[in-house]
Amino acid sequence: MFPGGHSCGGLVCDNRHMIGTDPDSTTTAHVLVVDDDPDIRTLIGEFLTRHGYRIDTAEDGIAMDRAMAKERPDLVLLDLMMPGEDGLSICRRLAATGGPPIIMLSAMGDDTDRIVGLEVGADDYLAKPCNPRELLARVRAVLRRPRIRADDGLTGASVQFDGWRFDPIRHELRNPAQVLVHLSEGEFALLRTFVEHPQRVLSRDQLLEYARGPDSEAFDRAIDVQVSRLRRKLGTTGNEALIRTLRNEGYMFIPTVTRC
Repeated sequence: MFPGGHSCGGLVCDNRHMIGTDPDSTTTAHVLVVDDDPDIRTLIGEFLTRHGYRIDTAEDGIAMDRAMAKERPDLVLLDLMMPGEDGLSICRRLAATGGPPIIMLSAMGDDTDRIVGLEVGADDYLAKPCNPRELLARVRAVLRRPRIRADDGLTGASVQFDGWRFDPIRHELRNPAQVLVHLSEGEFALLRTFVEHPQRVLSRDQLLEYARGPDSEAFDRAIDVQVSRLRRKLGTTGNEALIRTLRNEGYMFIPTVTRC
């Protein structure tokens, strides 16, 4: 907690950091804050607005769906414990339909709870009470991910591997039967990293840097969880998974990757 800060509904707030605009921020990214606590919605909304973000809020899943029908946000800040449809169910639903990236906020912050949140499709997980500067850093990191390698050699190029087709511009993955497979933003960034570095051993640290950026504060288990999720969506080729685990070394993407 910052000196002089106070806690409102689980979010640690420091009014000194809610004055002025972040001099490093030029963003107009649209963030949707979904939380049943109106104080939390107001505090987060005011704080992020002062750092250059455009904010909408929703008190539950129904209000979130109405807001997203009007405009798809660039990021959703999603509370875990809400009446009606809870955050885990909402997160799973958004991830299954290729929704925007999600940062889950919850008073339950041990590793098991984080892993469950990541398992159902969250891109990051932040325990309450949280420092607003940490929240800002996480928001920046998640929003930065799709742009990290925007100037690399895959820009504009679809690739194929073992019958699968991956389009990094359209954010599309199609299986060998040409059925669209939905990916969360985290899964997309991870697969993009693998197809850019096929048949090479990538450590967890390398995957964190390539897929999430050098400023990411994610932890090793987050990568393990996302690899597991991606592996299940890709299935197997013959008797071998497309992503091989190398003990104490990391992961390797097995198939040959070619441009379409």
